[in-house]
Amino acid sequence: MFVIIGIVIVILAVIGGFTFAGGNLILLIQIAEFITIGGAAIGSLLIASPLPLLKKIAGYIPQTFSHKPNTKEDYIQMLKAFSELFLIAQREGLLSIEKHIENPEKSEILKKATRFADDEYRRNFFCDTMKVMLASSVPPHELESLMDSEIETFEKEHKPISEGLVRVGDSLPGLGIVAAVLGIIVTMASISEGAETVGHHVAAALVGTFLGVLLSYGFVNPIAANIGLIVEEEVQDLQIIKSYILAYSKGNPPFVAAEIARRTIFSDERPTFQELEAALRNKKEK
Repeated sequence: MFVIIGIVIVILAVIGGFTFAGGNLILLIQIAEFITIGGAAIGSLLIASPLPLLKKIAGYIPQTFSHKPNTKEDYIQMLKAFSELFLIAQREGLLSIEKHIENPEKSEILKKATRFADDEYRRNFFCDTMKVMLASSVPPHELESLMDSEIETFEKEHKPISEGLVRVGDSLPGLGIVAAVLGIIVTMASISEGAETVGHHVAAALVGTFLGVLLSYGFVNPIAANIGLIVEEEVQDLQIIKSYILAYSKGNPPFVAAEIARRTIFSDERPTFQELEAALRNKKEK
């Protein structure tokens, strides 16, 4: 939502300032400049990015418009679900929760944490780690190493998404200059056609520089930064899940594991100790 608002503000501010200064909006509609800059930017992205990365970029750009960060309630639901699951394991043994781990989509416990259950990657990260615990007795340090490896792989896989867009954004001012130089070439070729024609071509050339800078700093780089923040949030969610599993594997009761995981949540969305305690007690009493 804020991305859309930001885009609207950028457009209104630029157009408003231009028209307030007496500019004619028709002069900004230079199709040749759009084709030159847009085509070159897309081409440079194709040159720099393999197909899997292009697919990820195409998948994350729409998320910047629709992404909703996890709320305090989302984290409470997730920690409550984990605690209920591990309470059963504590009473009846780890094998008693195997059905929930093997088929998390059908688990009545995990489905209560809606945001967690709907996120395939987080769900698989939790369940795949639990399958290792169910299959054999894995020392906590080995379990930690296993989860760290997956989190590190996730970061390496997703970090190039924002970096790829940043490269395109950084190249746009240069591509704007390319478009402007081409416009000047056209201008020099038509210098004998009179001042009005020359002025029109010079204006078109300057629009190329304007578009390159605006697209870079007004749209592409901010969207790249937004994608980077989304990826960081996803990494942090994996760290929270890791903290809970690791704490439990070291012999801590579910409530203590939930408290350890709570402290790894960013402060803006972190529930208080009292809020988490109240939620877990309600779960125990049901």
